[in-house]
Amino acid sequence: MGSVVLEQLRKDFSGVTVLQNINLDINEGEFFALLGPSGCGKTTTMRCIAGFETPTSGTIKIGGKDVANLPPNERNCGMVFQSYALFPHMNVFDNVAYSLNIKELKKSNPLKKIGVYTRMLNSKLVKYPKEIEKKVMDILEYVELTNHAKKLTSELSGGQQQRVALARALVMEPEVLLMDEPLSNLDLKLRHTMRNTIRRIQQDLKITTIFVTHDQEEAMSMADRIAVMKDGEILQIGTPTDLYSNPKTSFIADFVGTSNILEGTVVSAENDLTIVQVGNQQIKSKMKKDKKEVQVIIRPENIIVLNGENDNYDNTFEGVIHLATYLGNTVRYDVKVGDHMLVVDTIYESGANIKQSGEKVRLGVSPERVLLI
Repeated sequence: MGSVVLEQLRKDFSGVTVLQNINLDINEGEFFALLGPSGCGKTTTMRCIAGFETPTSGTIKIGGKDVANLPPNERNCGMVFQSYALFPHMNVFDNVAYSLNIKELKKSNPLKKIGVYTRMLNSKLVKYPKEIEKKVMDILEYVELTNHAKKLTSELSGGQQQRVALARALVMEPEVLLMDEPLSNLDLKLRHTMRNTIRRIQQDLKITTIFVTHDQEEAMSMADRIAVMKDGEILQIGTPTDLYSNPKTSFIADFVGTSNILEGTVVSAENDLTIVQVGNQQIKSKMKKDKKEVQVIIRPENIIVLNGENDNYDNTFEGVIHLATYLGNTVRYDVKVGDHMLVVDTIYESGANIKQSGEKVRLGVSPERVLLI
């Protein structure tokens, strides 16, 4: 129940391959994110799962059942679209009840179908059955929209419309909830609020959720595991901490967070440290590499601005501040070190002086914080 397995999924459009060798094993009750830039194939992957696209080849299983040849309405998936896809002429209650009406139409006799159609056209003419009314009101209470049940969706804020779309998907009690960039139309503060709401609901219901996003912060803050995609392929799957701490490629290191990426050459090993030549600077890392040419990855928060009292670092650099950007709780410095520009994030303490452009600084990095790819 609720697990999703993709095996060797491939999708071609007019002879162009947009998905290739997609293999996923998503656990029941897991919050799983498909993360990548625009055009990487994440939405196409989701549409194949939902049944809106037919894969060129490969297997799709939901709850252990092969659904590749089933229409969308027989896959028991709830879908929340990027645009929400709400009916503007219907109120909140009718929008949420819509799929229940469709379900009732399928099992009704011709006479009863007339009543359902009439109710869908104007719910004031024909009352809802008590079981549907209770189900809709229960889910509206769950998403905190009980007091808005009779409002048109056009009268709601963006966050409220998003919750209507979520309620409409959940009211059918699907095995799998699919969400295609549902927060992209919201402002920053509301996105943060809705992240917490979606995550709370997902954990409460323990529903398998697949979430498509190009925003690495959304994926990192919400997902149990993340698949990073590029050019129709999955580059790496892991927990947020795995992807951030141990990226397999420089693309992942740069896309999942911010990284300083430097080209280097391994020159020697010393006391369990790998020595890498980067320009005219040698950098020491705790990582072992069996190849000569490497990429050195250093996260901005792992570079320390030295002040004379904390100079005990194996890696130190002399640099000049090129740009200082105040970000509230942090200050981001662009520091020119030799031929390279390093991004350095420091915690801002109230009342502290922010270093200015042209100011000379010394930087320190622990070898444990230097990744080699």
